[in-house]
Amino acid sequence: MNHLLSIKDLTQEQLKDLLSLAKKIKANPAEYRHALDGKSVVMLFEKPSLRTRVSFDIGINKLGGHCLYLDQQNGALGKREPISDFAANISCWADAIVARTYLHSTIEGLAEHGSVPVINALSDLYHPCQGLADFLTLSEKFDDVSQVKLAYIGDGNNVTHSLMFGAAILGAKMTVVCPPGHFPDGEVVVQAQALAAKHGGSLFLTSDIEAMGEQDAIYTDTWISMGDETDMADIKAKFGPYQVNAALMEKAGANFFMHCLPAYREVEATAEVVDGEGSLILQQAENRMHAQNAVLVTLLGQ
Repeated sequence: MNHLLSIKDLTQEQLKDLLSLAKKIKANPAEYRHALDGKSVVMLFEKPSLRTRVSFDIGINKLGGHCLYLDQQNGALGKREPISDFAANISCWADAIVARTYLHSTIEGLAEHGSVPVINALSDLYHPCQGLADFLTLSEKFDDVSQVKLAYIGDGNNVTHSLMFGAAILGAKMTVVCPPGHFPDGEVVVQAQALAAKHGGSLFLTSDIEAMGEQDAIYTDTWISMGDETDMADIKAKFGPYQVNAALMEKAGANFFMHCLPAYREVEATAEVVDGEGSLILQQAENRMHAQNAVLVTLLGQ
């Protein structure tokens, strides 16, 4: 493991090791207080962020490392100077690069031309840090994640892709329910289904919410991705039947609700569900830091 660009690049052993390490760091933070002593991490952000920026910044500090945040005041990545030069220069000073970008190709360029580990903090294709936090959260609720039945409902996006890969590699059962025309990337689906078959899991996709069946946890995301200017009335007309509410949770027998945040109550999910007893949203948010710290320790730890 030289980088974390996508969960699909991890073996089952590597993924399980990361989740196990995250639990250890979460339970005994003092033991890892000096894990990144003398290490500096540059964070490059093309997009706004709350959880990702804060959890990485504070997490790096808790491990004894130093964090430097760069936004777009120096110009968009690849425009002021080539990504290859950008990556090579940062590699002269920093020990790792954390990048949140519009295009996944930017992440790949940083990894290709830099000489230090690169961690994908979100791209248009993948959100591996979110996926790791989500499966860490599930592993805290279920002794055997391979037995978990997870449903994702809504817009097939970068979070969906990372969840599919994580579930497939862990051998879990995942159902993806999307409106027609809003399914995950076809190539990603094929890759995830192959991984699921290899590890004894399953991946089922449908537009029929009635076909979802019984689930342990239901996951949803915003209907409009960051920067999307689609008319909300059109979005609600298409996605309305896919709202996660108490009736849907009960019908599926799902005890847990998950969301990567920000959440829009009474839109993709009702407030009753988002703020309900079975909601794991804050546990997921907290686990972003612990999962990311496990990645940092694995890539850079003393």
